[in-house]
Amino acid sequence: MTSATYWSAIDRFRAFARTEPDRDAVIYPDGTTSGELPSYRHITYRELDDWSETIAERLSAAGVGSGTRTIVLVLPSPELYAILFGLLKIGAVPVVIDPGMGLRKMVHCLRAVEAEAFIGIPPAHAVRVLFRRSFRKVRTTVTVGKRWFWRGERLAAWGRTPSGVAPERVPAAAADVLVIGFTTGSTGPAKAVELTHGNLASMIDQVHTARGQVAPETSLITLPLVGILDLLLGSRCVLPPLIPSKVGSTDPAHVAHAIEKFGVRTMFASPALLIPLLRHLEQQPTELKTLSSIYSGGAPVPDWCIAGLRDVLTEDVRIFAGYGSTEALPMSLIESRELFSGLVERTHQGAGTCIGRPADKIEARIIAITDDPIPSWARVDELAAELEKSRGIGELVVAGPNVSTHYYWPEAANRQGKIVDGDRIWHRTGDLAWIDDQGRIWFCGRKSQRVDTAAGPMFTVQVEQIFNTVAGVARTALVGVGARGAQRPVLCFEMASDADGAAVGAALRARGAEFELASSIADFLVHPGFPVDIRHNAKIGREQLAQWATKQIDATA
Repeated sequence: MTSATYWSAIDRFRAFARTEPDRDAVIYPDGTTSGELPSYRHITYRELDDWSETIAERLSAAGVGSGTRTIVLVLPSPELYAILFGLLKIGAVPVVIDPGMGLRKMVHCLRAVEAEAFIGIPPAHAVRVLFRRSFRKVRTTVTVGKRWFWRGERLAAWGRTPSGVAPERVPAAAADVLVIGFTTGSTGPAKAVELTHGNLASMIDQVHTARGQVAPETSLITLPLVGILDLLLGSRCVLPPLIPSKVGSTDPAHVAHAIEKFGVRTMFASPALLIPLLRHLEQQPTELKTLSSIYSGGAPVPDWCIAGLRDVLTEDVRIFAGYGSTEALPMSLIESRELFSGLVERTHQGAGTCIGRPADKIEARIIAITDDPIPSWARVDELAAELEKSRGIGELVVAGPNVSTHYYWPEAANRQGKIVDGDRIWHRTGDLAWIDDQGRIWFCGRKSQRVDTAAGPMFTVQVEQIFNTVAGVARTALVGVGARGAQRPVLCFEMASDADGAAVGAALRARGAEFELASSIADFLVHPGFPVDIRHNAKIGREQLAQWATKQIDATA
């Protein structure tokens, strides 16, 4: 009989529940005040520990245990954290996915996981029932909220107090799968990423190291995974009102209010949240004096946004631009002071965007650009000479204790995205970059979005940053028209609301002529609004733009 297992890092959480039982664990919105600002409630470490133990107890009785794949579709809330901790306490495997990818794509992805348990809010269960064949292996269902027309347990009926002493459980092996998380699919097909017990344990240490080994105290949480990590570090986690699939719709006034009300010290947010927050603080100045550090992730944050936040916040605040993915978080970090010590100027001269040095215990290398699988490191060595053809820019690969080494689905993703190097597995990020003599990584664009011209490859972010400084330009996107190897480079651009199109077009042509990297671009097309990912409103759909540009070019030929 297999022993009952758990994630050993949970012991950190339990220690806080014992030593500081009345400390706030999750502070969450519940209604509004008379002034239309959110009102909040809280749950303590002891309450969250008891509640999650109750859930662990009831799930175990229902047959959910070590290795049971369990779909979790619950909005950010104390319920979500109680459920996740309950699953981690019994070694079950939460399956998490971004609903912003769209209904049918989400169902297609979840079907591949063949989950045996399903915990979700009523609309999620409605999807399960509607697409019942995609969830045919599900045996245990739990509804968070009111149950509509299906059978199964309701979370609210379980209470929050365990019935007895928790059974003996042993720590799972570091290589065992702890979580399956799906990539968003915004820059390629969505994939199911296996994160092991060791991966997540390492992630806690890396997050703590990135903060200088300083306890987070009070954190603003916009990503559930960060909330899990911070709770294991003893944080008071504040959840602002937001819609996970549309973070950009969050009211920045509510974010500023939460930071001030609870004395938030650190926050993790994507540009979709940071840009509106900056605009709000510019219009209604407040220094948010308790805020000591901001970590940006999810999508590239514009340097002007970082500069703006430095202007409106206290002088000693630290702002980090982070780089990572579902497969590895974090991969690298850079603080704003280093970024503005001459690196931004190099970015605008065509060096790419500096994303900092590799995170603690992460090793990063650059390999030659190829769309083919690379089964072993010996093949990397065989292709090394090809880097000269791309000016030393190649695909970034990473390895380290927090880096996922395997995809649950599809199997082809393992052949395409992993490289075996003895007992080490390198993850191919799909991003193009180069590494300078100080070990800093310079991001140049997605490999799949490179433009292959007859004169050689052109890289999106590297070229776009040259043009993004032109007055009247909101943002730019480089795309290729035609067959690979003979593509015609086209620069699409969005204009600021008060800009003059003719003047901006002329300025872009003049700017491009100043740089060898951009001088071959002859086509400049104004676009009314770039296609972007739903969640962060930042990752540009250059594939769709290329199709649009092709039609525009053909129409004028």
